[in-house]
Amino acid sequence: MFVFVCVGCGSELTAPVARVALPAHAHQKYGTGAQLPVLMEAGTFAVEPEPWGPPWRRWEEIDPAEAAVRGVFAPVFALSDGAPGAVVIAPGDARGTVPLPEKSGGSCCGPDGADGPNMECEACGLPVASRIDDCSRWQAVWLAPDAVRRRPVDGAEAAPRSWEALSAEGERTPPLEPIKTWGGRMGTSHYWSWSPRWEAAAGRALAHLLAASEGRPVRVPEGLTAEVFQRALDALLPAGPPARRAVLAGPGLPVSDTDAEIVLVPVHPETGTTWTPAGPAASTYPVPLPFGVWLWLAFPKQHLPLPASGGLPGDVLRDDPPAPRPGYLFRADPDTFRDALVRLPAVHSPWLRDTLQGLTHPMRDRLF
Repeated sequence: MFVFVCVGCGSELTAPVARVALPAHAHQKYGTGAQLPVLMEAGTFAVEPEPWGPPWRRWEEIDPAEAAVRGVFAPVFALSDGAPGAVVIAPGDARGTVPLPEKSGGSCCGPDGADGPNMECEACGLPVASRIDDCSRWQAVWLAPDAVRRRPVDGAEAAPRSWEALSAEGERTPPLEPIKTWGGRMGTSHYWSWSPRWEAAAGRALAHLLAASEGRPVRVPEGLTAEVFQRALDALLPAGPPARRAVLAGPGLPVSDTDAEIVLVPVHPETGTTWTPAGPAASTYPVPLPFGVWLWLAFPKQHLPLPASGGLPGDVLRDDPPAPRPGYLFRADPDTFRDALVRLPAVHSPWLRDTLQGLTHPMRDRLF
C-alpha cells in the first residue's frame, strides 16, 4: 500500500491505495450527456505510462521519427507533451486538496482537466491533480506525476490474486447496463445500453485482431463474441483469402482448436499481465481483453427459461430476467480502437495503414 504526498511540502494527498492495472476505458469519452461512474475502485490507483493531458501538439508539429520513439506509428490528431506517469485514483481517495475554480476548463457539466491541474495542495498551494467530473467522462482524480511522490505505508502488501482465484470469484463485467443521463425538465433519466467498458475493451481488441489478421479474414467464435467483433472484422478485412481462426483461451479454458492462430485472452486486473497459453498454442497471437469482459465471453451467465418458484438455493441458477437489449448493434469505441491501432508496429503494413486511412465518417458511423 502507498500514499501519495505533495513534493512541495510532503502533505499526504491520498488515502492508502494499492496499485492495479490501468483500465482499458481510462480515457474514454462516451456518448452525449452521459453520467459515467467512478473509474477506479476505492483504495486503488493505476499509472498511465505514456504522456497524457495538456499541453498537446498537433500531428503536423511532430516529426514522425519522434512519434515512433514514443510508440506511435501512424498519424493521430495530437500527442500530449505532458509528463508520463500520471496516477489515477477514485475521487473519494483524495485528501488535503482544494479545487481551483479558475482551472475548470471548457467543460459542459463539470471540470474536465483541459486547463491542466485544477486541484491544489491545501497546505502549500502547489497544483497537484486534475479532477474529472464532466459529462460523458469517467469520474477520476489524476495526480500530476511531477507534483506528487509515492510513499509506502505500514502493512503487508497483498499478493496479486492467481488466475484461478480470479476465475473462482467470477467478477464478470455485464455487456449491458443502464446509462444515467443529465435530465431535462423531467429530471434525470436512464436508458439501457451496451456497456461503455465493453465498447472500450472491444476497440482495443479489434485493433489487435486486425494486426493479427495479416490482411486475411478473421473468424471469431459464434454467439456474443461474434456479435461484438464479426461485423467490424468483415467490413474492415478482405473476403478472399482463407480465414484465420480466433478462439477464446485463458484460465480454465485451454486452447483445444489446433487450427487457431489467434487467441482472445484475459488481462490480469491487478498486474496488467496478459495470460499466455502453453505448448504449441504459445505461438498464437494474443488479443487482450479485460478480465471481467473475457470471463463473461468465456463462461457466460446462464438464465433460467422460466422463473423459479419458492426460495432460491445457492446452487440454483438465478431467475432474474435478462437485461433489456438496446435497439442497435454493438459498436466498438472508435477512439480506443484508433489509439490502440496506431501504437501497434503492424500499422506500418500498407494494407493496414490503408484500412486506417479508409475509415471515413460514414464507415465510422456504421461500425463504431
